[in-house]
Formats: sequence, C-alpha cells, structure tokens
Amino acid sequence: MSISYHANVSLGQTVPDRSQTVSDWGGAEHPLVIFVDDDAKLREALDELMQSVGLDTISFGSTQEFLEAELSDRPGCIVADVRMPGVSGLDLQHRLLESGDVKPIIFLTAHGDIPMSVQAMKAGAVDFLTKPVRDQTLLDAIAAGIDRDAKQRAQARIVTDHLSKFALLTPRERQVMQEVAIGRLNKQIAFCLGISEITVKLHRCNVMRKMKLTSVGELVHVWEALPEGVRNSVEAQPCPAKIADAGRLAISHRPAMAV
Repeated sequence: MSISYHANVSLGQTVPDRSQTVSDWGGAEHPLVIFVDDDAKLREALDELMQSVGLDTISFGSTQEFLEAELSDRPGCIVADVRMPGVSGLDLQHRLLESGDVKPIIFLTAHGDIPMSVQAMKAGAVDFLTKPVRDQTLLDAIAAGIDRDAKQRAQARIVTDHLSKFALLTPRERQVMQEVAIGRLNKQIAFCLGISEITVKLHRCNVMRKMKLTSVGELVHVWEALPEGVRNSVEAQPCPAKIADAGRLAISHRPAMAV
C-alpha cells in the first residue's frame, strides 16, 4: 500500500503544498515513527505533522524512556535528537546496534557538527538533519527510513525461512550443501568427505528437496544469505591438495581410447 502526503505543518521553512508517494509499506503493517527528543513542543509539532500524512507516532522525552518502553513490532524509523540529558542520540544508536536492533534512525539536532554527522552516517543513520528543518525534507527522510526498515524486515523473513529449512538438514547434508556452494564437484566432495559419489548425489537431492531449491544457483544464493555464524558452524573440508590428487587419479584411471 502506498500513501501520499501534503506537508502542511511547519517545523521550519514551509514548502509548497504538494503530493508525493512515500513508499510501499509492505502489506497491512502500518508504520510507526518514533520520536526521541527532550523538547516537548517539538515532539508535539512532529506528532501533528505525522498525523497530517497518516502516520502513527509515539514520542519519548529521553533515550532512557525509549529504551525502557515495550513497543509493538512494526515497520518504521526513529527520529532522535543528538544531544539530550542522559544518554545521547549517538549513544542510543550505538546501544541499538549492539543489541542487534537495526531500526533506521534519523538525527534531528540544533547542535550538530561535521564529525558528529560523519560518525552517525558511518554507523548507518538514514540522515543527519539540522533544526529548523523543512517539513518536506524531514518527511522525505522518514519515508526513506520506513522504506529501508520494510526491506530489512522482508529480508529477515526470508532468512528466517531459510533457517527453518536448513534446520531440517542432517550434519552431512549441511556439509554437502557447503561444498556445492563453494563450487566443488560431486567427485571432489566425495573425496573430501570420504564417502561415495553416489552418496554425495543422494545428499544433494535431499538438500535440494528439504530447502525447496531447483538449481545450484539458488543453492549458492541461499547459502550466502544464511548468517555468517550459521555457515561457520558447518565443519569445513579444506582439502584442495587432495582434490587435485583425486582429479589426477581419476584421469589416470580412464580407459584408453581404442585406436
């Protein structure tokens, strides 16, 4: 579902009233914009602006209030001041990243500088805006943040689906999947794992069936999409020298062609 908005509440320089498509919100999930700022009047103005474009909001007067709150799991983004009493906006960003929360964050401040903005952007901030900010500029940044979060959530659902299927594989099937993903042939995999080529083919079929894959290309894509920790948990079989020997051995045992 996409929505259009008209910027009609001034936070700074007012822009002409115009309509713009914000984003595809990803089904029935309605986005939530989270404001973290110690300026009560600004929070009220921001709430009114978001209401005018049909977005839900929730506001907090400090980062501590936000961190202690229990929020529903919805797409959206955070708009936070950089300098606040107690935990700063940059510290909030750092804490969220440490906890694995990748909710997009936009900084809105009257006391920013270049090193601060560089730090925020390197850590993944959507934007670093200076007060007073034009309504349209803020709305565009929020649209970008919500769009990023929607894509992140969609990708997370895909990875979760991959993981649920990967959990069905036996340890040997996971090894075979890894070997296929790095480009080894059945003959090479058999040599590395100490099993027959027929057994390798059987495991490959099981992997394709359980993971619901139709090609090696899909298998490689799914393998690379798995979290690094999951991929590293599979016992690797680094035996390039043995593989080379196996290849030479296979060639030497080919029957001679009749002259």
